[in-house]
Amino acid sequence: MTTGESVLGEADLSLIHALQMAPRASWTQLSAVLGASPDTLARRWEHLTAGGYAWSSLLAARHGSDEMLYAWVELECAAGTSEATATEVAGDQHTLGVHQVTGDADLVLLVISPDLYALDGYLAGRVRRLPGVLRCRTQVVTRMHNRPYRSRIEQLTPGQVQLLAELTGGDRRPRGAHARPFPNLTELDHRLIAELAGDARRSAAELARQCGTSESTVRRRLDALSAGGALHHHCLPAPRFSGRPMWAMVTTDVPPLEVPATVAALARLPQTRLVTSVTGPHNLAVAMWLRTVDELHEVTSAFVRAAPALRIAGTALALRTHKIGAQVLGPDGRRMHHIRPGTP
Repeated sequence: MTTGESVLGEADLSLIHALQMAPRASWTQLSAVLGASPDTLARRWEHLTAGGYAWSSLLAARHGSDEMLYAWVELECAAGTSEATATEVAGDQHTLGVHQVTGDADLVLLVISPDLYALDGYLAGRVRRLPGVLRCRTQVVTRMHNRPYRSRIEQLTPGQVQLLAELTGGDRRPRGAHARPFPNLTELDHRLIAELAGDARRSAAELARQCGTSESTVRRRLDALSAGGALHHHCLPAPRFSGRPMWAMVTTDVPPLEVPATVAALARLPQTRLVTSVTGPHNLAVAMWLRTVDELHEVTSAFVRAAPALRIAGTALALRTHKIGAQVLGPDGRRMHHIRPGTP
């Protein structure tokens, strides 16, 4: 069974893959890799973003010197209220995913927060008070085993990947003992992240005008934030038009000593997007994007083959995705607008 939706063209997916690797590469640099003129690439990206078919966004990965806290939140809603509740929470700064799903819950949210106190404040003061919410179950993410929003398009050839890395300097973040200490986020940093949540390709000149500072300061702060691991880059095609339109979550039980090997095996599967260790009755929650409904059976079988110690505890399939990252999606699956992150 499929959705019947057409997918983006190969040229579109190649451009998106290139921007996943090098979010702020110039059109001239991308032209050398993709074999199209800078003007053509700029027009193609404008068409994709203006039509809601793709986006590029930067989100904060840290609060102060600490990693941001994530949680999966399942909501049960009163009959006929799940869509209105989903629309409501999709407008919140704390949600990075809102999915209307099959199974025991009506909605699954990916929530981000500076710490446990802020998470409790959001759930108790906001989510549980919504008129349609009957029950709220929370699984705190104790470890995120792979980067959110990582590329799995793999449209570029190895030669193109290498050339793009050479032209843009690749990942300049120092590793290990040579890694730079993470700088605490300044008020300017929060303003830059808020501006880039909607469009990660906004120019330094435009950001400088918006934030009342110089272009050199903007470039210096963005370099420091990237080098310190303070940012998640989020460049995706709208799922309905990507060839993998269906979001699913699989919860599993894995013996603690088997978790590292299991995570490595699951992360290699092409459908897998996010592997998380969580609190609660089951210790792994895996989010994925599938080509068809039938593929859910295939991928759960692949899970067990890849990690024999794993036991499938539950599955959920999204009937509709309302939000991914900061981007709110419409009923037709296209991006409508983004939610500006707040300053903690």
